[in-house]
Amino acid sequence: MAFESLSDRLNKALKNITGQGKLTEKNMNDMLKEVRMSLLEADVNYEVVKNFIADVKEKAMGQEVMESLNPGQMVVKIVHDEIQELLGSEDAQLNFKKQGLTTLMMVGLQGTGKTTASAKIAKYCTKKMKRRVLLVACDVVRPAAIQQLQTLGQDIDVDVFTMGADVDAVTTAEEAMKYAQDRQKDLVIFDTAGRLHIDEALMQELSDMKASIQPDNIVLTVDAMSGQDIITVARDFNEKLGITGLIVTKLDGDARGGGLLSVRSITNVPVLFVSNGEKMDDLEAFHPDRMADRILGMGDVMTLVEQAQDKLDMEIEQKTAERMMAGVFTFNDLLSQYGQIKKMGSIQNMMKMIPGLNKMVKNVDDDKLNSEMKRNEAIIQSMTPYERDHPKVLKASRKNRIAKGSGVKVADVNKLIKQLEQMQSMTKMMSGGRMPNMGAFQNMQRGGGLAGTSRHAGSKKQKKKRKKKKR
Repeated sequence: MAFESLSDRLNKALKNITGQGKLTEKNMNDMLKEVRMSLLEADVNYEVVKNFIADVKEKAMGQEVMESLNPGQMVVKIVHDEIQELLGSEDAQLNFKKQGLTTLMMVGLQGTGKTTASAKIAKYCTKKMKRRVLLVACDVVRPAAIQQLQTLGQDIDVDVFTMGADVDAVTTAEEAMKYAQDRQKDLVIFDTAGRLHIDEALMQELSDMKASIQPDNIVLTVDAMSGQDIITVARDFNEKLGITGLIVTKLDGDARGGGLLSVRSITNVPVLFVSNGEKMDDLEAFHPDRMADRILGMGDVMTLVEQAQDKLDMEIEQKTAERMMAGVFTFNDLLSQYGQIKKMGSIQNMMKMIPGLNKMVKNVDDDKLNSEMKRNEAIIQSMTPYERDHPKVLKASRKNRIAKGSGVKVADVNKLIKQLEQMQSMTKMMSGGRMPNMGAFQNMQRGGGLAGTSRHAGSKKQKKKRKKKKR
């Protein structure tokens, strides 16, 4: 995942400084050296790193910080604030007209996910902003892009305008404007052509379209995997077209993240959105403060809550919560929760957003988790309605029948029953007014109760204790 290595190294460097009772120039320089190396290895621009370190050092060595009760935490705050400043001091948003038709021209190189990003923004604006959106297929160089946009538009229930690959892009854009006005649309998104590299023909076509439709927004799609090339591409497009914002795609890949950290301070073009998956819902408005939190391992609860509100069936969640508070949790409840988990996507991504759980992320395997959930769903669906609500009746003969019906071993059925019993124990704790502690989760993990996690997770002390017991 993007920023994973950077986050680990920064946390290590900052942990060393917060563990010091007193700040000195030496331990400060040691920390800054580690931070500097972390940023450079994450492919952050050299000049950006140099200025970043100088700014942190100047603020951290100030008298107010040095004499504070907890100087280490003050340094962490300074590093956080400086990372946020790199990403943007405040949230950037699309420019919408108060009345009439707002236009958005999507530009970018071929292969950056521009067509998919166009559809994602269309869905985002339709769902969250209640806009009446029209997508326009202006990539006449690549006929497959027209078909792709039509398919995506159908999937998200948004109109797509095209005149085919034989009509030039500028004419298509002009006719689309008339079409949108006739049908009372209030946002038009133009998916333009890309190239494998920036060339004169591409820029001339985009310049002609800009002159014709005079877009309110020109959004550049950049690939997080391309590193510092983000800066070069953003600078060139900005000089020739005047970019109003960026959408960074493939942030769920193994990008080091340096380009994203560098681009705002060098080009002064704000990041508007980040795309972190292939689904149409995998698009987030970019919040610099929240991204700084994630990079420093502080979680991002606000974004997690927003995603839950968007993706989950809140009626199911309410009913499940009420049953759990009453001390009730059955296989039907577990089946419902599996459905909700699937809607939220990657468990690893969710855990990273929860302070305290980010350290357990490496023990979670999303592929294994999804595989086990499918198997467990098959087991539950092989039970009768009575068995789902009364798991205590599951004796040997019933277990054999369920195992055969779901194509698994009896041991798998027993394991799922054990997981339910552990969940029921936690539910009873909650109904009694007590919240399960981290130890309860780790006990579930070691017992196989958390699917997709390593059974040997835990602190070094716990691992040593287990080794001693084995001896």
